[in-house]
Amino acid sequence: MLQQYKRVLVAIDGSYEAELAFRKAVEVTKRNHAHLFLLHVIDTRAFQNVSSFDSAMVEQVTETQKQTMKEYVEIAKRAGLTDVSYEIEYGAPKTLIGRDYPKANDIDLIMIGATGLNAVERLLIGSVTEYVTRVANCDVLVVRTDLDNKPALIDSKHPESHINPEND
Repeated sequence: MLQQYKRVLVAIDGSYEAELAFRKAVEVTKRNHAHLFLLHVIDTRAFQNVSSFDSAMVEQVTETQKQTMKEYVEIAKRAGLTDVSYEIEYGAPKTLIGRDYPKANDIDLIMIGATGLNAVERLLIGSVTEYVTRVANCDVLVVRTDLDNKPALIDSKHPESHINPEND
């Protein structure tokens, strides 16, 4: 019997690596006739050091991410998916992506981009991808290549890498 995934999660964070994971997740989800879950985690720790913290800042970030996630959903639907949804969660990305969200949604495959952090950032805060591969209770596919299976660009600051619904 062939392994078939039913519930595929892809973490979206705006990075080039996450976009590669999204594009591959769309294809894997189509082949498996599965549900695609798109998840963006707003790291609430980023707001803890803001002295003039107010809820308007969180609302603005949330609204921006809602628009981005709706664009991803639209691209997935244009690619042929009908069973796709998104959520925006608040908290620590590592535990939400690696443990809490998959458990709550019965995810059987997590697709995540290889780390977008530089070596110093990985040393200081650790990689979400590395954490997810260690703690997840389901299969994890770390995306390191593009749709043609060519090595991904090392520099994630390429403007052509960002999602553009008009070009899809």
